[in-house]
Amino acid sequence: MTSPSLVWFRDDLRLADNPALRAAVDRGEPVVALFVLDEESPGIRPLGGAARWWLHHSLTSLSDRLNERGGALILRRGSASEVVPAIVAEIGAGAVFWNRRYGGAEREVDGGLKSSLRESGVEVASFAASLLHEPWTVRTGSGTHFSVFTPFWRACLALPSPRRPLPEPRTIDGFAPLPASDDLGSWELLPTRPDWAGGLRETWEPGELAARRRLHVFLHEDLPAYDEARDTPSAGATSLLSPHLRWGEISPFTVWEQAVDADGAGGFLSELGWREFAWHTLFHSPALATTNLRREYDAFPWPPLDPERLDAWHHGETGVPLVDAGMRELWHTGFMHNRVRMVTASFLVKNLLIDWRHGEQWFWDTLVDADGASNPFNWQWVAGSGADAAPYFRVFNPELQAKKFDPQGLYISQWASDAPTEPIVDLGETRKAALAAYEVVKRTPRD
Repeated sequence: MTSPSLVWFRDDLRLADNPALRAAVDRGEPVVALFVLDEESPGIRPLGGAARWWLHHSLTSLSDRLNERGGALILRRGSASEVVPAIVAEIGAGAVFWNRRYGGAEREVDGGLKSSLRESGVEVASFAASLLHEPWTVRTGSGTHFSVFTPFWRACLALPSPRRPLPEPRTIDGFAPLPASDDLGSWELLPTRPDWAGGLRETWEPGELAARRRLHVFLHEDLPAYDEARDTPSAGATSLLSPHLRWGEISPFTVWEQAVDADGAGGFLSELGWREFAWHTLFHSPALATTNLRREYDAFPWPPLDPERLDAWHHGETGVPLVDAGMRELWHTGFMHNRVRMVTASFLVKNLLIDWRHGEQWFWDTLVDADGASNPFNWQWVAGSGADAAPYFRVFNPELQAKKFDPQGLYISQWASDAPTEPIVDLGETRKAALAAYEVVKRTPRD
């Protein structure tokens, strides 16, 4: 009698450098691969629309790659705490393997499953696969977690080098008879009424093989100019790896190994470090998407929400060219250049005086790379309420930012040539209003 191994895929939709898959294959028993669309477990955040589009295509790619090696991907929808034990019982699994997650709700689910499965006699193991360093391994001299990026990244660089990536299995011993699988189409991850994903299809190719190609192109064509051109949105000098990393189609260990010895890679690798910092922060502050990290910002006197201004920001109709270009790029491609992300976020929070959580939610719904850590972490950074945050009084002037980073207007012409020309607010007056509101925060005692 065989006791097959179950591999539970989550945000690690790849075969290469997948420790959970490798452990299952090395165990020497048939392997069943499972993905659970869990929108029911308490605290699990439902995916945004752009992320759902990406997930559909990434799962298709993963399923094809597993089939090529003799395996198969089983899809189930429901609470993971119920679905995983049900599959274990159905196939008589002797072992369950997965790669670790770091959000609070996800850890609760995983911890509960690990305990219950072990109590029933099933071998369970989890692995580090999505971060270069586990959140509990990078500590200050006094044993606390870091709240400032530069010393955090310095401490990371002082640790032993990240492990080498694991090779993908050449063959996978499939299990028969396979348990029933949901039809991916029945999950309705793709938009249909209306189909707004045309720009996403033009821009992106999800999947592990596409992620590898993107890394290769970036390292050989874009990295030499990265430090000089990374802040110019029309230059196309950024890696475009963020959605592939978000879905685990490529691991940070693979990116690190291929980039670390390249000339001029320091700036790019520090961006990988910023991603690490966001996840470490989320690990220690699970409510990052809803709660100010710096609690004195709870006293910020947000005015009543103006739905018309928020809607103008959503659709790139603010009359501020760089902001409108960014928001239109986002809607069309599911992506926005990082410099422009900061400008659009600053405009929402500090010129429109709209709570950062409204912007975070919009980005969550429209970005293909929105993840549970980086998205709220970066919004709180701009708002001034987060870890190592930009001071609140630092207000990005979108007109000056355009002159500096889009001096020829190439980016604005591409995305906002027909946008309104009359700003919906006065930049100078709204900056003064934001600074006046910030005075309330300054007078609030810190814990």
